[in-house]
Amino acid sequence: MKHFEIKAYSVFNEIDLNKIAVSCGIPKKYTWEEPLILDHQLLWNILAIKCETDSKVLIFSFGSIVLVNVPEDIMPGLLDFIKKCDPDTEPGRWDKYTDEYELRTEPDSSLEITDEYAVVPQYELFYIELAATVIAKSVAMERTEDELGKIFDKLESIIDRLEHGRLRVGDRVLARTTAQVTRHQYNTISYIMILDEPDIAWSNSDASLFYEKMSEIFELNDRYTILTKKADIMNNIINGFSSISHSIRGLFVEWVIVLLIVLEVILMVIDLIL
Repeated sequence: MKHFEIKAYSVFNEIDLNKIAVSCGIPKKYTWEEPLILDHQLLWNILAIKCETDSKVLIFSFGSIVLVNVPEDIMPGLLDFIKKCDPDTEPGRWDKYTDEYELRTEPDSSLEITDEYAVVPQYELFYIELAATVIAKSVAMERTEDELGKIFDKLESIIDRLEHGRLRVGDRVLARTTAQVTRHQYNTISYIMILDEPDIAWSNSDASLFYEKMSEIFELNDRYTILTKKADIMNNIINGFSSISHSIRGLFVEWVIVLLIVLEVILMVIDLIL
């Protein structure tokens, strides 16, 4: 029986895997769809850390890092290494968005998947990679959900201002908020790729079934739908703010024009009298 402890962390918004691959001496070009995998030998080479032969670290382009049978105390050193490879990356708190999972192989057993562990009848590398992928997507979505929640709080403060008669909303504030919402929509669809299945799931029925059940357990599609609806609602609210703001500016300009006309008439009357 084999046993795998899987720990996932959402640390970055995105990671350039090709820069890390070059530093690790991996002669391969990575696409968004595949993670960069560091085995026990590479972990020794870059971090001087001894791990079990079945230990590995999976780094995903959408900013998640997954440890498989690797102690989490390697994270600070690993993040420093990634930062050196790609100085543009800005790690947040690496332990804020995290989850743990367990994968066991038990011969003669049937496939069993829960929200805490999975049991598979035989060892296949794709089980580890698919479980890691689902957990990585889940914590990345948790990060996106939290950040969208913060944007929603900002919108609530703007609504409070409108309710108290402070009707002006700056274009810069609206533009920044719109950009944040759009960025999270783009990250969710393009980076996290919630709707995309890994390549192995298209060619292997066991892999497809495992990935589908794991995705259902972690509600990836449902959470994606909720995120999309929230983002749409936010965009509608922002569009409403923008319309109100532009209407107020238009009304202000109209009043200025009226006042100028009145002033001109007054000056003409004064001129006639004099």
